[in-house]
Amino acid sequence: MNRRHYLRAVGVGGALSLAGCTGSASTGAEPGVSGATLTVAASTTTHDSGLLDALTPGFSRTFGASMRTVVRGTGGALRTARDGDCDAVLVHARPLEDAFLRDGHGVNRRAVTVNDFLVVGPPDDPAGAAGDDPVTAFEAVADAEAPFLSRGDRSGTHLRERRLWDEAGIDPAGDWYGETGQGMGNTLALAAETGAYTLADRGTFLNVVDDGLTAHVDRGIDAPGPLLRNEYAVIPVNPARHDVAYPLAMAFAGYLTGPAQETIEEFRIAGERAFRPVGRSATPAFEQYVPSDWR
Repeated sequence: MNRRHYLRAVGVGGALSLAGCTGSASTGAEPGVSGATLTVAASTTTHDSGLLDALTPGFSRTFGASMRTVVRGTGGALRTARDGDCDAVLVHARPLEDAFLRDGHGVNRRAVTVNDFLVVGPPDDPAGAAGDDPVTAFEAVADAEAPFLSRGDRSGTHLRERRLWDEAGIDPAGDWYGETGQGMGNTLALAAETGAYTLADRGTFLNVVDDGLTAHVDRGIDAPGPLLRNEYAVIPVNPARHDVAYPLAMAFAGYLTGPAQETIEEFRIAGERAFRPVGRSATPAFEQYVPSDWR
């Protein structure tokens, strides 16, 4: 995806809904899934970063199946799954994922990839937010009443933003704080046009913005710390709860945590690494897949 073209294309009022993606059948496809269609509700960040487009063709070739993606914030993606309107989700908000699993709508969660959140804003940094600490950056923005744009859509990014405000002891309100109700790409485009700060995932930031915004808090993708760490997981929808293509959903989970890990490792945006794979490990921590407050 050309970043400058994307920024021009989305403008201020663009919105994401459905993005279709198909692949040709493979002669080596697994029995029972070849020719089928998998519907995945995916976070806007996996779409806007370009990662989803990089992962889909290999899955289609491997299993001879087509893939339809419903692109929404994590909250919307999980609602789609709760309604039985998709076969799997690819999301990044662990508290919402835990509730989804506890309520019996999803099974077999698997971590797939990790990147990090960035606090971004105007290059001249009028709030003086630059530094290593995202909480201090949020405090600086609020103290200066500098424009800040929230996604406001109960996405994984929005939930992490609200956590950072809570850590700062601030309930953001006033003319300086606004909500777009849109995806990450559109929110970044609007922030660049209006000179606002926002919280963004690394992948979408690299793919969308050239020079309208600067990352003022960037701890790096390898060890960003718990407040900035951004984990993505695949969760098949529970076939005991909904009529879904469960074998194909499990094939997708297996693909993402197997062959696709190399694709994730090699994925670059403008020469920079945007994600790192976490689906394979010599010593897997199986407890990571259990809801954090499971009893």
